[in-house]
Amino acid sequence: MSKSKITNIIILIIICTSLIFISYTIFGRDVKIVLSKGSEHKGYEKYSEWLNKIDSKVDCIDLYDMSIQDAMKELEDSDGLLLTGGPDVHPSRYGKGWDTLRCEIDSHRDSLEFILIQKALEKKIPILGICRGEQILNVALGGTLIVDIEQDYDTMVVHRCTNPDTCFHEIKVLEGSLLHKLTGTSIAKVNSNHHQAVDKIAEGLSVSARTRDGLIEAFEWSTPDSKPFMLAVQWHPERLDENNPMSKPIGKYFVDKAKEYKKKK
Repeated sequence: MSKSKITNIIILIIICTSLIFISYTIFGRDVKIVLSKGSEHKGYEKYSEWLNKIDSKVDCIDLYDMSIQDAMKELEDSDGLLLTGGPDVHPSRYGKGWDTLRCEIDSHRDSLEFILIQKALEKKIPILGICRGEQILNVALGGTLIVDIEQDYDTMVVHRCTNPDTCFHEIKVLEGSLLHKLTGTSIAKVNSNHHQAVDKIAEGLSVSARTRDGLIEAFEWSTPDSKPFMLAVQWHPERLDENNPMSKPIGKYFVDKAKEYKKKK
């Protein structure tokens, strides 16, 4: 092959690569959603898989291994914050600092998420809290947690099983709530995988779902007017069957709110 042909091929490759990059930049991802932790093992990866199954153009960014400064930059450029599941919030954050032996604690995660929540609320970035994400949102806004459901809460409902993918419990969704509007159901089954839960709910929040034993399973703003979208659930929608009303409708609404936020920026 002559040198001129090789040169032309190289030029063509460069042009094509540039066009692909430009197309991706302009027409690529619809929204950017940051995850407080979204990697390390399969369980964490399910969050981005869930969102991408709902909308393949969602760009999911894991903040956990970044410095807090870099994580804040990513948040500033994002359209939504997903607070994922994981270890326990340090009990000193909600007035029970003596009770750490029953907790699995990640202090870096606590510090990161408290700052992310504060900034997201200031900038009115949509927030979805799942499992630990629900719990730390309640604490960040002034609420408290039950340190261990089995030991501290008198109930016959099983809230934690060896295999959470095969263990479920029933919840009641409160009529008039945003959650009820999204899911279209008053009774549903969700996965059981928790040893902690919301105790005293923070001021300004409203319970939107409970278990049969009265335990809080979801909350939202009491008066959402002028506030950013925020919904928090105890269960794992990313692990539920997509036909379960407690899964896809929640993720889709969150993504839609992220798109709305992007348009307003």
